[in-house]
Amino acid sequence: METQGRGGNGCGAGSGLPAGDHAGDGHRRRLREKFLKGGLNGFLDYEVLELLLALATPRRDCREIARMLLAEYRSLRAVLEADVRELLRFKGLGSRNVFGIRFVQEVSGRFLRDRMMNRPYCRSSKEVFDYLYHSLRDVKREKFKVLFLDTKNRIIEEKTLFEGTVDSSAVYPREVVKDALRYDATSLIFIHNHPSGDPEPSQSDRQITRELVFAAKVLQLKVLDHIIIGQGCYFSFADQGLIEDYDLLFSEWQRKN
Repeated sequence: METQGRGGNGCGAGSGLPAGDHAGDGHRRRLREKFLKGGLNGFLDYEVLELLLALATPRRDCREIARMLLAEYRSLRAVLEADVRELLRFKGLGSRNVFGIRFVQEVSGRFLRDRMMNRPYCRSSKEVFDYLYHSLRDVKREKFKVLFLDTKNRIIEEKTLFEGTVDSSAVYPREVVKDALRYDATSLIFIHNHPSGDPEPSQSDRQITRELVFAAKVLQLKVLDHIIIGQGCYFSFADQGLIEDYDLLFSEWQRKN
């Protein structure tokens, strides 16, 4: 990986071309026109990244640095999620370019949040993952979140319940239920991350989920899912049929008592 110190003008800064030269103008214009006509369909990842970098430094050739970044990080998504300090070490990548990368990444996160809030949840664990992965992907400690939904299954509130190791001593079902009543919620979705990157639930994760389902059902609240987020992947208790299993276990316990 070619690196440099912080700063610099950005793409092609070391090419020797005078600032007034526009050797790549025709190429970038064609890319812009292609995008305006059909969006990103048909674009290669390096072309997407090149366009993004060129927004910050329109008079510089960003093709080579775009290719270099993709060669280093292997995917467009990984580039967008890269640490700012790492990006600034690349020769030809300036603070303006890095600002553009981070800005687009943050805007996409806000877009996903706005798309999720106040709209019906259709049991799409992938949509919840896409929304929350942005806020949990770089977290080094476990975070346990709750989404509160109304009678129409619209998300009305998101809350981080706690941070730290997820175990039965840290999660208090009564606190979750109390918040659900305060928000006038009728159903819940639980989410937490595994910093290890492996979303496979532990025995403790399964126990906590069962306890939360039971506590919710006592007050006629519905748990829709518990999603564990790993590195670019997730585990959904609902998709695996475990939420339904816990619902049935509660019904059996209720009959016996």
